Amino acid sequence: MRARYGVPLGITAGITAVGAAGVAYAAGIEARSFRLRRVTVPVLPRCRRPLRVLQVSDIHMVSGQRKKQRWLQSLAGLRPDFVINTGDNLSDPEGVPEVLDALGPLMEFPGAYVFGSNDYYGPKLRNPARYLIEKAQKRHGLNGNKPVVGAIHNPWEELRDGFDAAGWVGLTNTRGRLKVDGCEIALTGLDDPHIKRDRYSEVAGGPDTSADLSLAVVHAPYLRVLDAFTADRYPLILAGHTHGGQLCVPFYGALVTNCDLDTKRVKGLSRHRAGGYESYMHVSAGCGTNRYTPVRFNCPPEATLLTLTEA
Repeated sequence: MRARYGVPLGITAGITAVGAAGVAYAAGIEARSFRLRRVTVPVLPRCRRPLRVLQVSDIHMVSGQRKKQRWLQSLAGLRPDFVINTGDNLSDPEGVPEVLDALGPLMEFPGAYVFGSNDYYGPKLRNPARYLIEKAQKRHGLNGNKPVVGAIHNPWEELRDGFDAAGWVGLTNTRGRLKVDGCEIALTGLDDPHIKRDRYSEVAGGPDTSADLSLAVVHAPYLRVLDAFTADRYPLILAGHTHGGQLCVPFYGALVTNCDLDTKRVKGLSRHRAGGYESYMHVSAGCGTNRYTPVRFNCPPEATLLTLTEA
């Protein structure tokens, strides 16, 4: 068989076939292989029963994603004590009704939410290789992106109104409270640091000491935000945004985080240290993808059930 550029055509065809199979798996199978991660975090005051928190993140709903909708609806069967939504619900301006339908059963439980950039703006077609190039040049995400200009406006107001009508607490650069089985939970949230909408000065001052437990919530886990929350002594920070790296190398892990967080903490539970203090941090790998890069590899879509236990 004739060679091209010094490579036998049979080998070239084999590589092409393997690549095509990998893409087919990443888009057709793994991107729809929804999982539930279970994590235990020892942050509760003494003599409190464990609390179960369901974190959903990065749904990136595109109209017609029925399997994702059914899976999200099924999570209500876990009967969590409360729900935290860490943003990027949309990847389609027409997706709001389907997000609200998918989360409808979960909105029967107490909950709170922050938004991500894709809730506000429609995604743009972008070469995924740019993330790797910018990472190598140490440019991407160091301080977040510039405010979006000329992007498609997503109807985030309708999403907000739907969440608010269900009683979920909006945490856009503000504080809120949930009462769960007699336990007062104070929440402090920020708007998305990825597009520089975070305003920590508006919520600074540390946890509400009158509450039984205080949690910090943000979409994108940028270090400036993690440092601020940790220095203010929040015991647990919940975030999303990273997609867990989305395309991960077996036995190595994520190549990028899409922010300035290190790849070792791209998903799951870890600890963050700042100002002489330490916080737990949980980063959800999320259950969706940007509509223009609908693939996942070695990083299945997920939601997380966090069981908060006695410290």
